[in-house]
Amino acid sequence: MRLNGGQALIKSLELEGTEIIFGYPGGAILPVYDPVLDSKIRHVLARHEQGAGHMAEGYAHATGRPGVFMVTSGPAATNAVTPLADAFLDSVPMVCITGQVGLAAIGTDAFQEVDTTGITRSITKHNILVTRAEDIPRAIKEAFYIATTGRPGPVLVDIPKNIVDASNPDAYFEFEYPDSVDLPGYRPDTPLDEASVAAAVELLFAAERPVLYVGGGVLKSRGADILRRLAEIGGIPVVTTLMARGAFPDSHELCLGMPGMHGNYTAITAIQKSDLLIAMGSRFDDRVTGKVGAFAPDAKVIHVDIDPAEHGKVRRPDVPIVGDCRIVMEKMVEVIEAKGGAASFADHSAWRQQLSGWQENYPLTYQPSAPGELLKPQFVLEKLRDLSPPDTIVASGVGQHQMFTSQYWRFDHPYTWINSGGLGTMGFSIPAAIGAKAAFPERMVWAVDGDGCFQMTGQELVTASVNKIPVKIALLNNAYLGMVRQWQEMFYDNRYSEVYLSHDMPDYVKWAESMGCVAFRVEDSDEVEAVIAKANAINDRPVVIEFRCHSEENVYPMVPAGGSNDDVLVDPSQQTALAAERAAGTNGDQR
Repeated sequence: MRLNGGQALIKSLELEGTEIIFGYPGGAILPVYDPVLDSKIRHVLARHEQGAGHMAEGYAHATGRPGVFMVTSGPAATNAVTPLADAFLDSVPMVCITGQVGLAAIGTDAFQEVDTTGITRSITKHNILVTRAEDIPRAIKEAFYIATTGRPGPVLVDIPKNIVDASNPDAYFEFEYPDSVDLPGYRPDTPLDEASVAAAVELLFAAERPVLYVGGGVLKSRGADILRRLAEIGGIPVVTTLMARGAFPDSHELCLGMPGMHGNYTAITAIQKSDLLIAMGSRFDDRVTGKVGAFAPDAKVIHVDIDPAEHGKVRRPDVPIVGDCRIVMEKMVEVIEAKGGAASFADHSAWRQQLSGWQENYPLTYQPSAPGELLKPQFVLEKLRDLSPPDTIVASGVGQHQMFTSQYWRFDHPYTWINSGGLGTMGFSIPAAIGAKAAFPERMVWAVDGDGCFQMTGQELVTASVNKIPVKIALLNNAYLGMVRQWQEMFYDNRYSEVYLSHDMPDYVKWAESMGCVAFRVEDSDEVEAVIAKANAINDRPVVIEFRCHSEENVYPMVPAGGSNDDVLVDPSQQTALAAERAAGTNGDQR
């Protein structure tokens, strides 16, 4: 079969099982867009290249399959940098196709030329500039293989215009798609060290205050079921990081919730007071550890990660295990059962009692709005949670609303929480929700956004409307860059510099309606449930609800940046009691 490079590229994507391409055409990639018309692959035209990338991320988060987005050269490629960096930090499998100026023009500062592979080298798992049309099938095969094996991540394939141009005789070749890849320097499959697993199990048996510290790697490995088995067989409490929400059911009696800078008191303190941390697909991020030297000072560490570079990067493990989390946990359970099962573990009753006391004394809490006041975001999220199906997919932007959502939503199903963790990308939620809804049109998908985030990528609701992707947007409008305002209040003596946005400018209802959405505005707590019910009943177009929220609400608990987790600040209503316990030494310090 004789094809040109553009046809070969689309054919290769089809053979990799690509269902959707999110993209934006332009000069250098234009020859590839012609064969798109004849392809079974659905193309979703974004309104900005960054949006296309985040849509691909949302698709990948929700499905576990690689998201694909395609843009042209120059400014389009530089607009793709943010989603690539986001996917790289959060280990999201993604394939990005960028157009490039013709080979003869590379290096001449041609129109819309940038060194795309040079710019993206540090934020992709791999990238490649293809120089021959006949190499396109191999490059695509390798891109999907690299993106999805080992530690997942984004791969970029840069395609010069001349090798995909149907008018160029040299762009034609006999198409043959490779059955396998040959990458001698890339070995993602690491043999499992059974001796290390055995050593880890002995530490598990001996621990009196263990905690399973679960990160996004468990979800990437599709390991939620075996994680539950491991936790239950040993009666081991579980904390799920921001990237792992849903990996373990929030409703489970062993679930302690989210640790970290804005985690709950019990999850944060359990890690601090533990004598064994089983870090499963987590990377000891600074938002979890706080001051590294003061982090879990008496805990031995088992660190399971598919990427050996993570071992010892922040905290030196007592037992490092390189491997896929699911496979390692399956082996751990096998060894545990062979050695007596649950009866072989130390007594955790005192530890469980201590944890239960913290949960009772320091739950997540907030002060309800007084009559006539604007809404509390926590209240809005509780109502959204309670009125939506349990398997609703929730995407969030970045800031206070992200933390409130992670805190107050109940995640009992894996792959229902989509957010930007490592890069903290404002504007992530709307395009990511579109990608998830495109993957699962039958599922309810809510994006929880802030007014700052909405103004960055809100135009992608045009994409949702035109493509009939009926996402739902909960816009928590507090008129500020909320998290920045909170920091300026707490650490800059209330000196508010460039954080005010306004409740009224722009008019979000009119804006949403102009983009083809149904839009509501809610200011009264008595109206919240009825409007959410209306939104949930609309399934033929996107819906935006602007919730007018209290401007000065802060996220608690909070560990100040660079501080110790021992110094976590709880809600002001709880601070007096906690201070008294700390002064008396009765806050559970068993060291």
